[in-house]
Amino acid sequence: MMDRSNKRRYARFATSDSTVQGSLVARLYEVNWLLFALVFLIGGIGVIMIFAATDGRWNAGALQHMQRLILGGCIMLAVALVNIRVWYFLAYPIYIVAVLLLGAVDIFGIEVNGSQRWLDFGIARLQPSEIMKLAIVLALARYYHDLPGWRVSRVSGLFGALIIIGIPMQFIFRQPDLGTTILLVLTGFAIVFLAGINWRVMLGAAFGAAIAIPVFYKFGLKDYQRERINTLWDPEADPMGASYHIIQSKIALGSGGVSGKGFMQGTQRSGDYVPENTTDFIFTVIGEEFGLIGGVGTILIYGVLIAFCLYLSFQVKHLFSRLLILGVTTTFTLYVFINLAMVMGLIPVVGVPLPLISYGGTVILTVMIGFGLILSSHLFRAAELPKGYN
Repeated sequence: MMDRSNKRRYARFATSDSTVQGSLVARLYEVNWLLFALVFLIGGIGVIMIFAATDGRWNAGALQHMQRLILGGCIMLAVALVNIRVWYFLAYPIYIVAVLLLGAVDIFGIEVNGSQRWLDFGIARLQPSEIMKLAIVLALARYYHDLPGWRVSRVSGLFGALIIIGIPMQFIFRQPDLGTTILLVLTGFAIVFLAGINWRVMLGAAFGAAIAIPVFYKFGLKDYQRERINTLWDPEADPMGASYHIIQSKIALGSGGVSGKGFMQGTQRSGDYVPENTTDFIFTVIGEEFGLIGGVGTILIYGVLIAFCLYLSFQVKHLFSRLLILGVTTTFTLYVFINLAMVMGLIPVVGVPLPLISYGGTVILTVMIGFGLILSSHLFRAAELPKGYN
């Protein structure tokens, strides 16, 4: 229970607004519209590429992608206008709801392509693991904001963070979804590192991971997951099976040359040689039709967006918002890096989409909500936040 002083403090934080004063119009004026524009620029590339990947059929995915971008943009703006203190207070409840949804997938989830990852609500399907990518950032940001500084580098402080990371990791790995599990763990430990944990603790964790990885490879992975890893070293071993995605992806990227074959002129795309070319492997369409120039240009736009988010993190006042911005940016960066590395054959195929460009409803909405949280953190960057129960 909170004592009287804490109750008064919470009431003051709930009723005061020391940052953005005035009307809704004034708040809209203060929103960082450059970030908004960069997000929609990348989303627009997605609409064009999905249009090309579906042979110019507007209703085969491009229209739906554009509609989701518009809806996501409205939600992104709405999230941005909500005071960051609200997201601070909702951090743990959102995490708990996300865990409960992951548990519901175990019981009520539907199976698609051998994986049980979705909840079907009739009018729409929901993938709770995508929600957890944001929920875990919110929970860890609040955890370290509330944690006394002297406990950050202690084992007792790390233990709480490991619980926050470990619970959803177990649910997602069982679905099975190795790509999201890896992304979740990397994001979690990035936030732990950014919170200021002692390097000796991180070094010990890295040593433990180095020992655990071979054991996990042998006993923790399913046969098809091990096959995907093995094909990385010898793609020609099973060209029509486990290696098919990587081989066809490399062919499509290489055939584009420097300047590409031209918009809607991709032969690998039109021949349906590359599976999932509107989702996980959509970058092959960019590479084939716009070549090295188009591929590098797309990566540079992603780089500008990521760098701008990092710049915004230095402008906020409190640890919660800083870790929230850095956590969302880390998740987004890992999305981009893992997808591009997968498509180029540098890592095994793990089923991670290219954010804002790949077709997919839940991913687009969660990514744009994440950017909404970044905008809220920046808009209310001078807000005062409590320190929880500490």
